[in-house]
Amino acid sequence: MAGTVVLDDVELREAQRDYLDFLDDEEDQGIYQSKVRELISDNQYRLIVNVNDLRRKNEKRANRLLSNAFEELVAFQRALKDFVASIDATYAKQYEEFYIGLEGSFGSKHVSPRTLTSCFLSCVVCVEGIVTKCSLVRPKVVRSVHYCPATKKTLERRYSDLTTLVAFPSSSVYPTKDEENNPLETEYGLSVYKDHQTITIQEMPEKAPAGQLPRSVDVILDDDLVDKVKPGDRVQVVGTYRCLPGKKGGYTSGTFRTVLIACNVKQMSKDAQPSFSAEDIAKIKKFSKTRSKDIFDQLARSLAPSIHGHDYVKKAILCLLLGGVERDLENGSHIRGDINVLLIGDPSVAKSQLLRYVLYTAPRAIPTTGRGSSGVGLTAAVTTDQETGERRLEAGAMVLADRGVVCIDEFDKMSDMDRTAIHEVMEQGRVTIAKAGIHARLNARCSVLAAANPVYGRYDQYKTPMENIGLQDSLLSRFDLLFIMLDQMDPEQDREISDHVLRMHRYRAPGEQDGDAMPLGSAVDILATDDPNFTQDEQQDTQIYEKHDNLLHGTKKKKEKMVSAAFMKKYIHVAKIIKPILTQESAAYLAEEYSRLRSQDSMSSDTARTSPVTARTLETLIRLATAHAKARMSKTVDLQDAEEAVELVQYAYFKKVLEKEKKRKKRSDDESETEDEEKSQEDHEQKRKRRKTRQSDAKDGDSYDPYDFSDTEEEMPQVHTPKAADTQETKESQKAELSESR
Repeated sequence: MAGTVVLDDVELREAQRDYLDFLDDEEDQGIYQSKVRELISDNQYRLIVNVNDLRRKNEKRANRLLSNAFEELVAFQRALKDFVASIDATYAKQYEEFYIGLEGSFGSKHVSPRTLTSCFLSCVVCVEGIVTKCSLVRPKVVRSVHYCPATKKTLERRYSDLTTLVAFPSSSVYPTKDEENNPLETEYGLSVYKDHQTITIQEMPEKAPAGQLPRSVDVILDDDLVDKVKPGDRVQVVGTYRCLPGKKGGYTSGTFRTVLIACNVKQMSKDAQPSFSAEDIAKIKKFSKTRSKDIFDQLARSLAPSIHGHDYVKKAILCLLLGGVERDLENGSHIRGDINVLLIGDPSVAKSQLLRYVLYTAPRAIPTTGRGSSGVGLTAAVTTDQETGERRLEAGAMVLADRGVVCIDEFDKMSDMDRTAIHEVMEQGRVTIAKAGIHARLNARCSVLAAANPVYGRYDQYKTPMENIGLQDSLLSRFDLLFIMLDQMDPEQDREISDHVLRMHRYRAPGEQDGDAMPLGSAVDILATDDPNFTQDEQQDTQIYEKHDNLLHGTKKKKEKMVSAAFMKKYIHVAKIIKPILTQESAAYLAEEYSRLRSQDSMSSDTARTSPVTARTLETLIRLATAHAKARMSKTVDLQDAEEAVELVQYAYFKKVLEKEKKRKKRSDDESETEDEEKSQEDHEQKRKRRKTRQSDAKDGDSYDPYDFSDTEEEMPQVHTPKAADTQETKESQKAELSESR
């Protein structure tokens, strides 16, 4: 192999002695001596060594380790086993081998999958990327033991392949007969196996050159490194780059398959479970007690602060992140606790931005789009394993997001067949597969947050919500809340939105530079290295509130406090664990409000709803009330939680219909006024005054009252109470009319 230097026994012993001196650092700070003791106490067999420490102690040996990995790692691992034996001899006999994992600064050996070339073969390299594929974990034989009944002797055989540090691979066939042709029995209990897994790492899309596809490299994981990562994780892998010969028709072809044999895998992506300190728990308890009255409103306001308005939608998303309480009844039925939300509206109302914020805030969130995912891509697919040729299941987006959130953008662009695939998931929380001889049931207990455009591109106010949405009732009833977000022309609101957007564009983060650094060449890659300042910032206390900034939070006289994103994540993580119980008072209130919703739906002549009011709506009310109680860190669902849940449902189900009826009423009034224009001048003046007063009343009545159902039942005539000056004028005009008639 190119670049490989085979060490003789003398050099190997010398290297082993150097590594033993490095580990036995009692005269120095004793760092690795304590690390080895921790390794023994934790029952581990892989020691993580920082290359920088070895470089300070013995620079020559560190350079040899990076450039001639196989022989040097063999010496290093033997030195580690000797050192463990000197501390605890019985522990050293428990394991066949002890392993070395490397971390630290690798300099020119810090590469991406694109820059892995032949010059790095047999070297230690550090590669960063996204895990795209993971194989199944399979056992690989290390040592087999065989017993001969005829001679009463035991035979032992060791196995090695091209992925081990031993240069010469052995035969992988079990011996069945000894030298004298006596049959052998394999003692499986005494044989030793190790776990083996293959993953594929792809170049990060932001690091790939413009206009080129990202490249990938295969990584081999053994023993304790298996199952450390899953598809979608951003990882940093340190390992030895090696080529494996490929045979065609019994002859070795000129091209080789290259793999990375990992010795250390480090997660770079966010953890599903944030780390909590005692101060964090104390802050969460204090925050929940001091802000118990308006805590839900404040948390909802702090969700996506860069988006103006949409208060009720933000409250619904907060409920989605908190979730309800899941119930598994004794008779086997399952009541889901996940909350599903659908956002339908005109373009440019920040639907996709709200989805992106949930991806950033939720502990586990999987993004997907309508056209970019099929039905099997959302649930599960049956594929053929490349190594064995067997049929196996590949988890889809909803299975990967178990106990998390699935964000589906462009929901209306999905085909009907793909959309029906998620019916079972949204209600039962599981995926049932019966394909290609595989029958399986997978858990997919996830919340669904979907965004879609109306059927006609924009929302048509003069068609019913059902005609605008264009989705089946069976699917809509599975969504707990359905919001219709309109792009209305209101000068005052437009001014507020433009002011908010312009402030966001003017804001500059404290550490932001005036421009990006100019690349020195196409081969130069920007790689993420360990930043010591970053780890120190993580260890600092999590601030509850963000520091006020006029550009970020506005220049209002009343400064609204915004909860910081880091504290919000931790608060939601703790609040999700609580399981509140419904009180008698709140249960009675929810039952009464549910019957009112049903009667309101049936009495309305127009389709006065955005979603069908079914028995699932009652479960929706319970889930929303439970989520509101979780936000308060309460163990019971009280009346205030139930009232907030009813308010959310009223807004989601009936608000837009009320607005549409008001608009129709205004339109009919305008038509009647144009017909009466041919009357006398006095009547015209009088009608003009009435029209003005009516418009002012309509402007005042634009604010939505969720408990006002008068408009849905019947169109009541507007009663106008004139002021004192108006009464005087109307009396005079009435006198003038009487005199004219006489």
